Amino acid sequence: TLLIIIFFVTLLSVLAIRLGWLGEGQDSAGFFMAIDTSFTALLVFEILGLIFVLPQSVADSVGKQFEILSIILLRSAFKEFGHVSPSLMDKTVDYTSLLPMLSDALGALVIFMIIGFYYKIQRHERITHTDKEQQQFIDFKKLIALLLLIAFVVIGIIDLQSYLLTGVTQLTFNDFYTLLIFSDILILLFSLRYQTQYINLFRYSSFAFATLLIRLSLSAPPYVNAIIGALAGAFALGLTYIYNSIRDKQG
Repeated sequence: TLLIIIFFVTLLSVLAIRLGWLGEGQDSAGFFMAIDTSFTALLVFEILGLIFVLPQSVADSVGKQFEILSIILLRSAFKEFGHVSPSLMDKTVDYTSLLPMLSDALGALVIFMIIGFYYKIQRHERITHTDKEQQQFIDFKKLIALLLLIAFVVIGIIDLQSYLLTGVTQLTFNDFYTLLIFSDILILLFSLRYQTQYINLFRYSSFAFATLLIRLSLSAPPYVNAIIGALAGAFALGLTYIYNSIRDKQG
């Protein structure tokens, strides 16, 4: 309901701007701003979902990170089309300008496919030996999730203040993914209290590396961002498949 309200409020605001009700010289305001705003709000909800998934499963939280990346790429594709759509009306469009949009959309599709296989083959195995240790591990991940939530709120407030003062939108999601890299490493170090097998060390370290690739994808230019995102997904999928194969052979 909130997303629908945001969508229609943004549409009406753009219409008011284009009609000159909110000032002159604002005809450049595009209706695709409503899609961008709605997707941004959706991403906020998705990140909150990621934070709440983290205490349950680190592997699922990585999958959630790829879900968010695919939505970011789709949002970028819509944003590109919003820039091109005025020239479509005038039939003066340079169709090469559509290539970044197609690249982002294709990258999102590939990641969507990878996510499906990733969740399908994912296994959840305890690295702890007792229920008490398991609860300690969960409590620690809850603490990390709480700190991430606080950090996300603080980053959002700072970005909102910056937008109100300068009119420039900051890259909140990029900063948040940077924090996720450190949180993944911290969870890895804490897990050493319960399990020091090489296979588990490599798995948790690789999760952190996948998050690093996602972070690079978010700040990369068109084409490169989709390629890095798809490679990150393929890396996480390959890691999960190989990990399961090794576990099966170990019995």
